[in-house]
Amino acid sequence: MPVHRAYHSCIAVISASEFRLSSLDSRMSPPLNVSIGHWLGFAAFVLGALALDLGLFHRESREVRVREALFWTLTWAVCALLFATGVAPRTVPGWDAATSALFLTGYLVELCLSMDNVFVIAMIFSYFGVPRPWQHRVLFWGILGALVLRGTMIWLGAELILRVHWMMYVFGAFLLFTGVKMLRAPEEEAPPDLSRNPVVRWVRHCLPVSDDFDRERFTTRSQGRWMITPLAVVLLVVETTDVVFAVDSIPAIFGITREPFLVFTSNIFAILGLRSLYFVLASAMGQFRHLKTGLALVLVFIGAKMLAEEPLLRWLGDRLKYVSLAVVVGLIGLSILASVLSNHRTRDGGKDSAS
Repeated sequence: MPVHRAYHSCIAVISASEFRLSSLDSRMSPPLNVSIGHWLGFAAFVLGALALDLGLFHRESREVRVREALFWTLTWAVCALLFATGVAPRTVPGWDAATSALFLTGYLVELCLSMDNVFVIAMIFSYFGVPRPWQHRVLFWGILGALVLRGTMIWLGAELILRVHWMMYVFGAFLLFTGVKMLRAPEEEAPPDLSRNPVVRWVRHCLPVSDDFDRERFTTRSQGRWMITPLAVVLLVVETTDVVFAVDSIPAIFGITREPFLVFTSNIFAILGLRSLYFVLASAMGQFRHLKTGLALVLVFIGAKMLAEEPLLRWLGDRLKYVSLAVVVGLIGLSILASVLSNHRTRDGGKDSAS
């Protein structure tokens, strides 16, 4: 009899815990009535946009100018804003202003974390000597791979959190550790040695790689047999880099919302804007010297929020969504402003010393 009572007591405690966690989930991310039609509709929009990009705007490989890249960066940002505030509220049942705030917070976090990825991609292109007219092609096909890889990681993360709630605390601790590690890292880090990159070494060991580029092609026929070009190796390295960065960004957005449709759509809009963002930032990488500090603080904030989510929700309630958005925007904005002011002081100091 005591064993029987103990068993029912344990069941009651577990049920109460599950109910508390599920109620926290619904307060943090309101449930959406998302059907398979919403997923297919969004996928059709993305594939249509990419087909239009490759088939109309970039049918022939050419160098993307900064002004054009800035236009497309703003265009994708406006598309994300219109989706969050216009399209989704009218088509997705349950989508309200709070959901839009969660989407925009997740989109902003993913876009800013992608900036770190931009700098690494620039190093990859520089190492392999990829001509600028062919870089857009690599980024285009890299996005298609990222859609599949990130979609799979988001699905696995959502299933893991749904079945094992305490994984949120693991994600939170991981983000907190990553952010602190970024803050303590030296300001000037040595660029990675891509000759020792395991993907590069594996491809060159297992697959025939041609010595030279064959324009923008990924395969070529040389010495009587088919070989992959160095541009294909670049594509594989870029894809691997995206997976590495997704290890940070996917837990980060789960710290903002656990609704899979929100996580996926905000991620994809950020990735779609990454190509044009690359051409905007690649020529001005040194102008944002304090952005890394801002991104590290964002990771620390999200990790701490995930660890203390229950008391924060009791204290702030639904206002936590808007507080999160304000903190993320503030940290990113301050880091960019600090970079601009620091560059201005450096230029003024150089002029003074020259005079």
